Amino acid sequence: MKIATWNVNSIKARLPQVLKWVADANPHILLLQEIKCEAHTFPKEPFEDLGYNIALSGQKTYNGVAILSKEPLEDILIGLPDNGEDMQARYIEAVCGKFRVASVYVPNGMEPGCDKYVYKLKFFHHLKAHLAQRLRLDEAFVVGGDYNVAPYEIDGHDPTVFRQERILCSQKEREALREILYLGYTDALRALHPTQQHLFTWWDYRAGSWQTNRGYRIDHVLLNPHAADLLISTGVDTTPRGEEKASDHAPVWVLFS
Repeated sequence: MKIATWNVNSIKARLPQVLKWVADANPHILLLQEIKCEAHTFPKEPFEDLGYNIALSGQKTYNGVAILSKEPLEDILIGLPDNGEDMQARYIEAVCGKFRVASVYVPNGMEPGCDKYVYKLKFFHHLKAHLAQRLRLDEAFVVGGDYNVAPYEIDGHDPTVFRQERILCSQKEREALREILYLGYTDALRALHPTQQHLFTWWDYRAGSWQTNRGYRIDHVLLNPHAADLLISTGVDTTPRGEEKASDHAPVWVLFS
């Protein structure tokens, strides 16, 4: 069973690349972020032709998350509970066969101290509360997505950035993500690759970041104990990032028994 997560940065703009990767990698479940379209304009047919069922929470121009599964989708949840005032499309969850999965797109936050940064921390608060509740369920739960946080100095190309209170690396952001891990969730990539350098998932479009490998690991797959027990292997597929008109993120995949 392969589950993958990918911030595609507009499904319409990246459709040929995404379809090619899906056909080659053949994930059983694919979690997408930043689809940047409303539900009725999502290009469902080519994915359905590949055998996927689709659930999504869309938004015009911005955000948007989706779950593509070769199993039927059941118990679909759109949005975080007790966060009804937030109208941005950033969370979707469903049961796909023996797994419960969620696709999450945490706000970027712009810069520490601004209103969008406060919104980001508030989103993390609601996410933590929901994921704490989900630990009560007796099922494997996989929460993949773009968390917009590099949790450790090893997860960035320049460790000094982590001491400058910069976005993606600020102390409060990293603490917010670690609080979720402390609940009992496992960071799949770091569980199997605890000291690997340059394990990046995102490279800025600016200043030749991809060409010089100045990236960050901000896309994560978190596993509850049931899912962690089934973990076999995991990695980042950087091939799509090097293609023409690529998303600035690379897919993260996890293989389960």
